[in-house]
Amino acid sequence: MKTYVLGGGCFWCLDALYQKTRGVTDVVSGYTGGHTAHPDYDSVCSGTTGHAEVVAVTFDEDIIPGEVILDMFFISHDPTTLNRQGYDVGTQYRSSMFYTNETEREEFEKARDRAQSHWDNPIVTEISPLPRFHVAEDWHQDFYAKHPEQGYCQVIINPKLAKARKYYAEWLDN
Repeated sequence: MKTYVLGGGCFWCLDALYQKTRGVTDVVSGYTGGHTAHPDYDSVCSGTTGHAEVVAVTFDEDIIPGEVILDMFFISHDPTTLNRQGYDVGTQYRSSMFYTNETEREEFEKARDRAQSHWDNPIVTEISPLPRFHVAEDWHQDFYAKHPEQGYCQVIINPKLAKARKYYAEWLDN
């Protein structure tokens, strides 16, 4: 098993995508990249902690290649907007990838370079060493699966899932 820690705006979006991805065994929403010892949703949303909303995606490389996980990441959000994803604005919503070793850093950089051809503007995704990962509150875990009728899910997440299906249907469950 391998785990990538990725931030593409609100963690609910990436959680929804990777929960539906074949070969993914676990998705945990959390916070990382900041300077406070015990971040929580309210403090992270204040924009003062420096943390990003992220997901830790654990997957079986015998089922799905890491390249696919990373390419899905870059297609599922706009990596060209600094500290913003649609209506979500602030450093907590930055496009980010947190590596645990040099091999991962290289994988992330290659994925970023591959993805650039899909975007007119330069990709601004932060690629940084992973500091401590803080698990988000229980109500954030599997949010889309628990609340698919919720407005944010309908208006923001469903279009992202539809876009991912367009390119990665073979890897996604319905």
